[in-house]
Amino acid sequence: MTQIAVSQAVRRRLFSVPRARVAHRHPWRHWVAAALTAVAAGTLAPAWAQGSAGAAQAPVRSINEWLTRMHEASRMRAYTGTLVVTAGASMSASKIWHVCDGTRQMERVDTLTGEPRTTLRRDNEVITFIPESRTAVVEKRESLGLFPDMLRTPENLIPGFYSVRELGHQRVAGHLADMVEILPKDDLRFGYRIWSEQGTGLVVKLQTLGPQGAVLEQVAFTELQLDAPVSMEKLAASMKDTRGYEVVRPALKKTTPEAQGWRLKEPVPGFSSMSCHVRESETPAKGGSAPMQWVFSDGLASVSLFVEPYDPRQHVQEKAATMGATQSVSRRVGEYWVTALGEVPRATLQRFTRSLERARP
Repeated sequence: MTQIAVSQAVRRRLFSVPRARVAHRHPWRHWVAAALTAVAAGTLAPAWAQGSAGAAQAPVRSINEWLTRMHEASRMRAYTGTLVVTAGASMSASKIWHVCDGTRQMERVDTLTGEPRTTLRRDNEVITFIPESRTAVVEKRESLGLFPDMLRTPENLIPGFYSVRELGHQRVAGHLADMVEILPKDDLRFGYRIWSEQGTGLVVKLQTLGPQGAVLEQVAFTELQLDAPVSMEKLAASMKDTRGYEVVRPALKKTTPEAQGWRLKEPVPGFSSMSCHVRESETPAKGGSAPMQWVFSDGLASVSLFVEPYDPRQHVQEKAATMGATQSVSRRVGEYWVTALGEVPRATLQRFTRSLERARP
């Protein structure tokens, strides 16, 4: 994970608790929050040669129909499974429990590799238990489900920038799955190869694709039990049991970029502004401005702009980093330091940082 140390440091420094207490932020946390993807990796060509995954045919469903089906399945199904994420030479694994009662949903994610973490979520309420520091970090996250911003962006946005190709079906973690590719129509975004369980639409495997279809990152269930008997009451009780832990609530305030004095000179095609927050602190920020996070999405991919006062001791030179599908770039903008982070090509992040400007002193 050293290749994206800069991106993790930015997240921790700007929008979390002190560094010694913070929960580890994986680049793939959006997929985990959705309870998404599925089975062990392998090379594509031999896999397609098996079963009935063959030449692409005319789509049975539109791109929005495919994505809506997957999104709803990731929110409404009960299941347990082991999720494995591979990005370059890095591999992480987690155990997931997910349940819903028709109106509310809950999930638990336990890390199986790296530092121990347990994250529990009830709708938009999230608590992460960090045993090594005996800290419980309480947050609110607005989105849940696969491609959570899909339903919050204009309905015609995604077909304008992506196309769908159906590839047949394969077995993944013991489940028969439909295979589709979601392909970008320009070079500002990555593509996706997705396996979704035929009966439910639940995504059981997902690959993020770079140029020429190279697999940048894969999220896959190696074991999955659908309609598992997960107890919502037990998960709810676990969320409340913070005995022996210090409860920390990062102070984030919803705002607008205009209120913070920022704007984009030129919009990046396909990306809409989704949210903006600043970190409140009892100690005034150096330079007089609170750190800000401005989030954009095209319905599938997301980009975050982190803005903080420039500090010559910390911000020595402009940087770029890569880990799997996650990219980050940093540069100075006047008296501020801007870091763009997202699962998009680096050139897309550079368009954001070059377009960002102060709307007022």
